[in-house]
Amino acid sequence: MNDFSLLYPRNTESCFIQLNEEAVNDLSVEHICEKLSGEVYEQNIIKNIMIKLERNPDVIRYRRDVFDDIYHYPKLRERIKGLLEELAYLKDLERSVKDATAAPIWQLINRLQELEIYIHCIAGIRESLEEHDIRSEGLHLLKEYVSSVYEESGFEHLRQDIQELVSEIGQIKSLSIGVNLDSKLMPVEVGIVSINDKPFSRPGVLSKFLDFSSKKSEIHSGAGFDGMTKIHMAGKVTGDDPLMMNLSRVMTEMLGTTVKQLKNKLSRYTNISGYSLTKLIPEFIFYIRWADYLEKVAAVGLPLCKPEILDTRRREFHARDLYNFKLAIRKAAGKNEDIILNDLDFDAEHRIYIMTGPNRGGKTTLTQAVGLMFLFAQCGIYVPARELQFSPADSIYTHFPADENKTVNLGRLGEESKRMSELFAQATDESLLLFNESLATTSFAEGLYIAKDVVKALRYLGARTIFNTHMHELAMNLDEVNTKIEGDSKVASLITGIHEGTRSYKIFLAPPEGVSYAQDIAKKYGVTFEQLSGQIHRTPAPAKTPQ
Repeated sequence: MNDFSLLYPRNTESCFIQLNEEAVNDLSVEHICEKLSGEVYEQNIIKNIMIKLERNPDVIRYRRDVFDDIYHYPKLRERIKGLLEELAYLKDLERSVKDATAAPIWQLINRLQELEIYIHCIAGIRESLEEHDIRSEGLHLLKEYVSSVYEESGFEHLRQDIQELVSEIGQIKSLSIGVNLDSKLMPVEVGIVSINDKPFSRPGVLSKFLDFSSKKSEIHSGAGFDGMTKIHMAGKVTGDDPLMMNLSRVMTEMLGTTVKQLKNKLSRYTNISGYSLTKLIPEFIFYIRWADYLEKVAAVGLPLCKPEILDTRRREFHARDLYNFKLAIRKAAGKNEDIILNDLDFDAEHRIYIMTGPNRGGKTTLTQAVGLMFLFAQCGIYVPARELQFSPADSIYTHFPADENKTVNLGRLGEESKRMSELFAQATDESLLLFNESLATTSFAEGLYIAKDVVKALRYLGARTIFNTHMHELAMNLDEVNTKIEGDSKVASLITGIHEGTRSYKIFLAPPEGVSYAQDIAKKYGVTFEQLSGQIHRTPAPAKTPQ
């Protein structure tokens, strides 16, 4: 169990690159994690898994199949959720059981609790997995592990011993404490007088106390006292409180037979630990929170699919009806979102896209959507599309407009150019590159000059790329780039759709339409020269007076 994981198959090496800060921010990873869980602890777990972009197809396939099982069996998911709370408590017990300074009685009690939770979790996981037709390698391995533990002859003995010990320890309901006072009635010593099988709840404590003091048995029957006050139990587990240490020592002495029996029985199970199960907590959280949320997305009618994984060297991507997951978040929250679905392919003929279109026409939304498709697919979860076949990327690099505070020293153009150079120094032909209105912060002439060289470099690199831009001239004469610059990946023009002068948010392969779009808009709103001149009413020239 030590090397078991629901994220990584056995005997398979992890192969990931951690996304840089810019990519994490530009893809809104933290925003998405916040929607998956309201707990910061869980948000961090999910984020830390997502930003480690796994590229090994075997690992991605392993995760994808585990998620597929968890998504398709809501009852299995709910059962595991309940066990997660017990596993979390088990994790908290680990410190106290291993703490050599803790009082012996608390060490034994915590060890007893650990084994009790371990038994319940093993049985619960086994039962829930056997009730469903699971297909993933990961959950089959987990099932084999818990079944082997459950079916061992010692497991039933363990269950019986623990049940008996829990029952016996559970009889202790209260302690009678004696306090010695000095001449000023100040407490100077404290100790346990008796250990009782009932809580203090009735009057007559003095008479009961006198009866207890003469009895020899370890556990006395009944006690009574009104007005009990809560005490601070911070030292209960670790034993760092002097009063608790003293009470624990006396309690251990008075429970001589019980403590000895507890020690003897628990010593049989020194090699059994439930902590290996607690290592699965973050992985279960990741899968369950994603499955829960994607159910909400599916419930509002948006397509989701299990991606098909292609060889990494093919550097391909074929998506049908993809959309930006951030729009799905809004729709799942009840917002009125008319989400447009698009098809997109990366292959040798169309591996680098120069995407143009009107402002607020969906260029940024589509660019981000593609990045999230790769990110989700390589995490092993369903993707926001009807179909997807893809070759994993070795990393995702983004070049979005920078925070103005980060451009103080270099200026906007200097900062953008520096990030551009760093991006090309790290990227390979198996990377995914996303440019969002890059080089738009300088003059048009300067930006276009630099951007043309960038496009040539992209052709030479051959990585899957979307370069969305307002510079329509950049997407012209691409045949010349594809002919003159060495490379096995062609540059293509992609435009956001325009229909009768309005934005349709559909994308398609075509030459840039910057001028034609302006003509459509002008006609729609009546601002062509012909339309405007037709509305102009000239004041007639005064008639000439005959000479």
